[in-house]
Amino acid sequence: MIKEEDVQTAQDFLTKSDGYFAEDDVLQGSEKLWGAAAHAVMAVAQQRGWKYGNHYTLRETALRLADEMEDERISLGLGVAEKFHANFYHNFMEDSELDMNRPLVQHFVERMLALVEDETG
Repeated sequence: MIKEEDVQTAQDFLTKSDGYFAEDDVLQGSEKLWGAAAHAVMAVAQQRGWKYGNHYTLRETALRLADEMEDERISLGLGVAEKFHANFYHNFMEDSELDMNRPLVQHFVERMLALVEDETG
């Protein structure tokens, strides 16, 4: 998948996750939110010529960005997104946790996509 497709997929998954959560389909909403984060990070990695494509390289990208930008919220944002990925399989997150953490991941995705836009003009 090329960078532009990952950007579009991230945006689409964000929208779809909102729809699933609105329908109380927490599992699908969780997975789409994770997918949005993963595709956003892959787009940044591709743009910078970094490896991408699995969980390890996603975490590596987030850590590199956090270090580069001196902002640990980047790696923390991916960590929260990974929690939604696990929730898809185990359905362990409480409603209050979902409500508190969803905006954090949404902001993380928007921030990653803004990095791609900033560097492409």
